[in-house]
Amino acid sequence: MASENFVKGVVESLEFRNELLAVSSNLGLANDPNLRKALRTDEERIVTLLVSIFNCKTAEDLVLRLEGGSAQSFLDVVQDTLDRGFLMAPEHSQKARRIIRKLSETCDKLPSSLFITGVSGREEHPTFGGGYGDIYRASYGNTTVALKHMRHFLRGSDLRRLRLKFGREALLWKELHHPHILPFLGIDRQSFPSSLCMVSPWMEHGTILEYLKSYGRENVDLDQLLFEVAQGLHYLHSHNLVHGDLRGANILINQDWSACLADFGLSVFSNATSSMHTSTRAGCIYWMAPELIDPDRFGYKFARTPATDVYAFGCVCIEVYTGRPPFSDLSDAAALFKIANGDRAGRPSGTPAISDLLWQYIAAYWTQDPATRPVSNL
Repeated sequence: MASENFVKGVVESLEFRNELLAVSSNLGLANDPNLRKALRTDEERIVTLLVSIFNCKTAEDLVLRLEGGSAQSFLDVVQDTLDRGFLMAPEHSQKARRIIRKLSETCDKLPSSLFITGVSGREEHPTFGGGYGDIYRASYGNTTVALKHMRHFLRGSDLRRLRLKFGREALLWKELHHPHILPFLGIDRQSFPSSLCMVSPWMEHGTILEYLKSYGRENVDLDQLLFEVAQGLHYLHSHNLVHGDLRGANILINQDWSACLADFGLSVFSNATSSMHTSTRAGCIYWMAPELIDPDRFGYKFARTPATDVYAFGCVCIEVYTGRPPFSDLSDAAALFKIANGDRAGRPSGTPAISDLLWQYIAAYWTQDPATRPVSNL
């Protein structure tokens, strides 16, 4: 009974708050001290209820059975509590994000605060095509933005999987705030009648590869760009996140000429308690660590980890200097065989030249044993 009261209290709190704010506004009491005190008391009560739910398996199971408006209210309350910093303990914030992800998957809903309005001027045709969506240019206020559009021609279980993937990426991306991570602006549901778009700033310089091709590698500080990529990757790893698809096509150059990591469709949490799984083997082989290609040889299950990101970063170093990843002159099968057997590409001989120090780092990123790669400090 107590568990039901915890969940009911959170669900009903949103309705209570909205009614209280509406009445106070009608009476001209929006700044009344008693109102502010009542709201603070309600916020404290919500935090207490949420912590009780986090510590009670029965209550969490009840949450995951919520449907319709009740599920939406719970998602909105928890997301609002997170966004306003009321969950001070890191373990409580982590549990809140986990329960949002799990409930979002079971009820096929997302917190209302993720959605934005005012996107306009969408171009008719996509500028780029991705693995499960297309990129359109549009406007949001005075900002040119990119719309990552979920393809709408899928049906049935394929569409369900795509919506789950979209929701996971949006929830994860929303929490990322770093100078070298592409900003998440929100979700637009107006540009396309029957599907959703993730919105981010438009990167006029394109990917790191397009930027280097346009301006010339000899005119760009390549090591500075790689340092910025490493900073973004370190930020993800420090938050127990794995990028999962690190390569030049997923690194963009912003208006300040700095590198930003993008495309978190394969990103996962590296801690074991996450509800986001790593079983899908999607990805690009030339950047894949040997333990992803042949997990059995290493005694592992297939899982993207910080160590597999580090291996991919070594490949990005080669890609930035040469325009191509290691073994790109080989067929997929031949490259897979070499990587799995511990073979590595030789040091590129062209210009700009890779320094001795950077080549030493790349060799460390590429070690066959993932446990020996420098995960904590790139």
